[in-house]
Amino acid sequence: QVQLVESGGGLVEPGGSLRLSCAVSGTIFSWHAMAWYRQAPGKQRELVASITSGGSTNYAASVKGRFTISRDNGKIMVYLQMNSVKPEDTAVYYCNVGTVYSGTYYPGAYWGQGTQVTVSS
Repeated sequence: QVQLVESGGGLVEPGGSLRLSCAVSGTIFSWHAMAWYRQAPGKQRELVASITSGGSTNYAASVKGRFTISRDNGKIMVYLQMNSVKPEDTAVYYCNVGTVYSGTYYPGAYWGQGTQVTVSS
């Protein structure tokens, strides 16, 4: 099993920045890919960004150029740097450990409690 604990969310003004962190523990290996998802009320959980063990990244079109995903394999943590945030970025953000095949991220079964990000003036 995998345990994930997200943190770093909060209230931020449009155009501002926020950095989310996720601590990962349990049955995880260095070759696993990691990702950030988000879910707004009434919407499906959507993939925001993913990163492979080798550091290759992929982003949703809505966040490309504004968000950056990174990982620290020594501490087994994954981060999401959010810049130039918009009100539509408001959601609960979750991290995930999974796999990547042919450029597509496949999520694992475990999720943390999430961290709320609210973008408002």
